[in-house]
Amino acid sequence: MAIDEQRLMEFLFKFVGDVGATMAAGGVVIGDRLGLYHALAERPALPDELAERTGTAPRYIEEWLRGQAAGGYVEYDAASGRYSLTEEQAYALTDPDGPVLGGFQLALGALKAEPEITQAFRTGEGIGWHRHDADVFAGCERFFRFGYTAHLVNDWLPALDGMESRLRAGIRVADIGCGHGASTTLMARAFPESAFVGWDYHRDSVERARKQAGDLGLHDRVDFRVAGAQTFDDGPYGLVTTFDALHDMGDPLGAARRVREQLADDGTWMIVEPAAGSSVSENLNPVGRAYYAFSAFLCVPNALSQDGGYSMGAQAGEEPVRLVTTEAGFSRFRRVAQTPFNIVYEARP
Repeated sequence: MAIDEQRLMEFLFKFVGDVGATMAAGGVVIGDRLGLYHALAERPALPDELAERTGTAPRYIEEWLRGQAAGGYVEYDAASGRYSLTEEQAYALTDPDGPVLGGFQLALGALKAEPEITQAFRTGEGIGWHRHDADVFAGCERFFRFGYTAHLVNDWLPALDGMESRLRAGIRVADIGCGHGASTTLMARAFPESAFVGWDYHRDSVERARKQAGDLGLHDRVDFRVAGAQTFDDGPYGLVTTFDALHDMGDPLGAARRVREQLADDGTWMIVEPAAGSSVSENLNPVGRAYYAFSAFLCVPNALSQDGGYSMGAQAGEEPVRLVTTEAGFSRFRRVAQTPFNIVYEARP
């Protein structure tokens, strides 16, 4: 076999970069949990100074800072020996609602299931969402919350035909697969005349969502209940939402039919899904790479653990979603909004 030495070295350098990025995930999570980024954002520091500020061990901090600087996550001044954060780094690495910290937490949590996922590759069995590490649930909320905060109320809901005015007047809303309730509470805070019910089959997530809603003073207008997408009830609803959840389901058609049953005749189903093209080739990019990786560890195993026979995956694209809604009895379907990370669809009876 003839090997092109230049192409081999290019691949090896890519490998080195990926190994460094993989290990950097742990460093970012440590920096978040120990408050290292917050302390460094206040002012530049020598390793000993940062360790003193954060109550940590200097030798560990020294090595952590060097690795962070090598990866471009902090800045290093060779003349003074001090480390610092640019305004952009500080914004990304100290915002608890930003996608960076949540994304790394989600990735580390997902990787903890590697032995089970490897076995599932051999057998084809599924692994339910509830079986993952707690960092998966918390990291997932943090990862997606940034996009929801930026776009849900300002862009996505107004893009639905007549929905913003109806929410302001007051309707009932069901948020299916709500997780920790970030999407539910965002909508509830923006539309105080409407009532919201968040549904999720994962009891621990529902309990966390209830607590967060209570902390926000929303307990009188927001309820969280345990049920799957195929069994939620208490309709009719003027709006049903699913946020980055439909592709995780083993029976999305059953879920779509249930939504149709629980939806008012003039209601709307808003479906938010990961951004994806219509072919594998269109998804061979950094966003697609991240979604495919998460999908292999989380989305496909979860779908295969359920009845239904589907496993769309996080890069399914528009057509499978359209087909599911059509088969479920929806007569109108359109794409209404898009970001680099999400596509928003509207389905109506």
